[in-house]
Amino acid sequence: MNRVENNLYRQIADLLSQAKKATVRAVNYTMVCTYYEIGRMIVEDEQQGAQWAAYGRQVLKELSEQLTKDFGRGFSETNLKQMRSFYLIYSKNQIRQTMSDELQNPDNGYMQRSATTSRKSIPHFRLSWSHYVRLMRIENVDERKFYEIESVNNNWSLRELQRQFDSALYERLALSRDKEKIKELSIKGHVLERPQDAIKDPFVLEFLDLPELAVFSETELEQQIINKLEHFLLELGKGFTFVGRQVRFTFDEKHFKVDLVFYNRLLKCFVIIDLKIGELTHQDLGQLQMYVNYYDRFVKLEDENKTIVIILCKEKNNTLVEITLPQDNTQLFAGKYQTVLPSKEELKRLIDAK
Repeated sequence: MNRVENNLYRQIADLLSQAKKATVRAVNYTMVCTYYEIGRMIVEDEQQGAQWAAYGRQVLKELSEQLTKDFGRGFSETNLKQMRSFYLIYSKNQIRQTMSDELQNPDNGYMQRSATTSRKSIPHFRLSWSHYVRLMRIENVDERKFYEIESVNNNWSLRELQRQFDSALYERLALSRDKEKIKELSIKGHVLERPQDAIKDPFVLEFLDLPELAVFSETELEQQIINKLEHFLLELGKGFTFVGRQVRFTFDEKHFKVDLVFYNRLLKCFVIIDLKIGELTHQDLGQLQMYVNYYDRFVKLEDENKTIVIILCKEKNNTLVEITLPQDNTQLFAGKYQTVLPSKEELKRLIDAK
């Protein structure tokens, strides 16, 4: 192809790619809304007749058989029960729109409906049906809302949603917050407003495939993080971009190397990550304070915020950290890491005990 033809091809290819994505979004949205409406119809029909137990045994069985015969797979009794649960869960405490509003929004692509149905109101769904099926299994309402918000804001795939739930992200964030801030997680999701908000307790690095009791060096840990950098960025959270590893600087004719350097666009500051295999010592904290001072004086720009350091260590002595650091510390933070998934039950007990 010559340059003109290549340009034309790219433009058409981009258009087709966007159209394909829009079609997938429209199909997903239509499916979710349809299943919500089916759930509503089942609940309303149930309310007119027998109790749910008897209704579920008889009517859903017959309904499933007839729908499967006429419309194919996807209408098993289990799926119909999920649609019913979907309506019961998401018909409450949701941002709602009328069907006619949805039809007027070209981004939705929702199919034309009858005048009667268009007067019904539905929640504003933004995830796939598979996401909602997974979310419905989370019993804690606040926790479910948190994962829904984060899935939307971060465009999590179903696999990533499952990984974040398995790693107990909600509980790990909640441990570093007071009761009021925990409640905000279910309303706003994970918001970075201050350096402390970037800390999790613990950081979970199970994707590195390092056994919990394995013996490895700090260099090996760093290399594994670099090999799985995309996963590590997801674990760090929102706004992080990678700057470099073993970043060298010279001060007073001495050479120093920083393990990992990131920048956070939301906090507008450099984030130094130091890796410690053994126990954190006061000498470590002193050296890291020097790193912070150097970056603040010689690297950061005037309109950027102060540099922060996150020390990832296998064992964290909270008393040592509290005594060594000033009371108004907002720049040095010690975080424990583990290479296996945490126990959600234990983390929940710790939250309840706060």
